[in-house]
Amino acid sequence: MALSEKTSRQSLIPSFLYSSSLSHKTLPLDNIIPPPNLNTLFSQPSSPSSNVFVPAPSEPSKKIEMYSPQFYAACTVGGILSCGLTHMAVTPLDLVKCNMQIDPAKYKSISSGFGVLLKDQGVRGFFRGWVPTLLGYSAQGACKFGFYEFFKKYYSDIAGPEYASKYKTLIYLAGSASAEVIADIALCPFEAVKVRVQTQPGFARGLSDGLPKFVKSEGVLGLYKGLVPLWGRQIPYTMMKFASFEAIVENIYKYAIPTPKDQCSKSLQLGVSFAGGYVAGIFCAIVSHPADNLVSFLNNAKGATVGDAVKKLGLWGLFTRGLPLRIVMIGTLTGAQWGIYDAFKVFVGLPTTGGITPAAVTAATEVAKV
Repeated sequence: MALSEKTSRQSLIPSFLYSSSLSHKTLPLDNIIPPPNLNTLFSQPSSPSSNVFVPAPSEPSKKIEMYSPQFYAACTVGGILSCGLTHMAVTPLDLVKCNMQIDPAKYKSISSGFGVLLKDQGVRGFFRGWVPTLLGYSAQGACKFGFYEFFKKYYSDIAGPEYASKYKTLIYLAGSASAEVIADIALCPFEAVKVRVQTQPGFARGLSDGLPKFVKSEGVLGLYKGLVPLWGRQIPYTMMKFASFEAIVENIYKYAIPTPKDQCSKSLQLGVSFAGGYVAGIFCAIVSHPADNLVSFLNNAKGATVGDAVKKLGLWGLFTRGLPLRIVMIGTLTGAQWGIYDAFKVFVGLPTTGGITPAAVTAATEVAKV
């Protein structure tokens, strides 16, 4: 009985699946599909085109080449994030600062300024003007950081490796000043509307209704009335911001950290970026503060001139009014900006800023090309 069941089961299964002797007659597929060659199957592919294996998603993608169009695009995006987000976050501090500059009799100090603002405008008043702040400083950040990296490389190439290394601070100053001239043209219209919205309650709710009102009142050119004072504030600020940051970071790696920068962890490098940015921000606030008072005064008062501002505020007032708050604000702001900017660069596979002289960067680029 067992034997008959076995025979019956085998009869239902094709004989070539259990037959001990396979032949071309019983397995005609061999003529169509040849048996695999084990040596070929497990051998290394002779060319990249013959590789049939799909890379895993975790495999690192191609890195961005330094000073390529992709590099400058990444720096531009990093600048948008670093400046736009940080300036929007400190909108309440900026509001109090602007009002202290415009109406010191009412906004006598930082603490009382917040109290007056809360009483007059409520909690929502602390973020009045956040839209022109976000858009304006995003545009400024894009130009500031993107063009700084461009001009730093451009001036280094003009100077050559030897002079670029010898006069690196001048290159930082020239590159940042050139970038800021362009960046402020992008920022100026938004800054004019922002100051008017923040210092004149009832003028407008924000950018959408404030911009048409401003243009109707003072014309399109009125948006650029504060451009020269803005240059006077931002160009020294940016020159100090970039040159002092580069010098501070270089000295931190040279004297405070025994390990070479390329051997430090990314978290340590980003910590150095934040610390260098914060210290640089303190110097920035002091250097640019008189012009900051002028910008706030001119954008608030219709038809006002620089002479009117100096006469009303006085020289001492130009240099000191609202300065302590601005030091806190700009120090934190600049530290956060460098932290975010370098964090984005690390995210896309680029090195953090600073710690390498222009000559070294140029030499490294030439070696990579060879």
